[in-house]
Amino acid sequence: MIQLEKYVSGKNEKDPTGYSYFMPSLINQQWKWEEQSINTLLEKAAIKLGELNSYSKLVPNIDLFIQLHVTKEAVVSSRIEGTKTQIEEALMDENEISPEGKDDWQEVNNYIKALNQAITELETLPISSRLIKKTHQILLDNARGENKQPGEYRRSQNWIGGNTLADAVFIPPHQKNVDELMGDLEKFLHNEDIKVPALIKIGIAHYQFETIHPFLDGNGRIGRLLITLFLVDQKILNKPLLYLSAFFEKNKSLYYDNLTFVRTKSDMTQWLKYFLVGVAETAEDATQTLSDILELKTKLEISITTTFGKRSNNALLLLQFLFTKPIVHVNQVKEVTRSSYKSANDLVSDFVNVGILKEMTGQNRNRIFGFDQYLKMF
Repeated sequence: MIQLEKYVSGKNEKDPTGYSYFMPSLINQQWKWEEQSINTLLEKAAIKLGELNSYSKLVPNIDLFIQLHVTKEAVVSSRIEGTKTQIEEALMDENEISPEGKDDWQEVNNYIKALNQAITELETLPISSRLIKKTHQILLDNARGENKQPGEYRRSQNWIGGNTLADAVFIPPHQKNVDELMGDLEKFLHNEDIKVPALIKIGIAHYQFETIHPFLDGNGRIGRLLITLFLVDQKILNKPLLYLSAFFEKNKSLYYDNLTFVRTKSDMTQWLKYFLVGVAETAEDATQTLSDILELKTKLEISITTTFGKRSNNALLLLQFLFTKPIVHVNQVKEVTRSSYKSANDLVSDFVNVGILKEMTGQNRNRIFGFDQYLKMF
């Protein structure tokens, strides 16, 4: 049994070669706490998640909107790691990306692929080292970290901050401990004999994952992804609609400070409060975004039906398509509406004139158009 207020986060151990690393305490136990504010924050977060889940069932074609949520998450989560892609670029095809933006684009699109694949895998695989490693492999595929053992736990010491072990800000546990620590984390997530609320469980598990830092690269992104996967796995959310990266990124130093204080002061209480506030705020924002999207969709459908006359069928087809792919060029519109290039071009011009689409390149050839109002919501 771990009493939250008396929890000891771990200890520093010395490697024979001279540096010290942090060895976290195991977490697979019953947790209890006296701190009442945790219960209040937990209740609020659970209510907001419930609202988001209910709302997502009302939205027709919810999977269309999830794609944009996932893209935003991929952009923001990668931005925390220093990648500089905007959401508009992430939605473009690879051949539309400038050469200097290709690496960033690849990382963000790997993240989208990794998340989508992991959600599919959850139908047959529990959250496990196997699933985490598979997801990691997709994340680093053909990207900057491809020489950092994609899909494998590290076999060498890593560190955070600084250029070498000598000036590192934080040195995670020795590689020989990674399997044991990850095994303990996995058992904790699935342990039904202990009565720990799911949001407390994943809050503790996220901290522990980031502290173990089991991979040579991509730990932050996988650790943030783990939160969403767990909520879907536990059927708290039917769909992957909650992403905390934007909350963490809003004040990045606060995120890192709260993680650090668990390691240096054993202050898990403060980390969990911060985490639960993040869940509640993020769930509320996601519900509002879904509500705004539904409103926009209804408004535009009415507007198209009343103003586009005999072309309203094609216009509605295009609108539906824009919710799945908010960045388009005329040839795609031609395919979607099964019309001639001229008709597709005219339809795009009409969409630009009424303010649904906005031209993004400023060129006369190879023009790209964005569904501006929709993109702004993300």
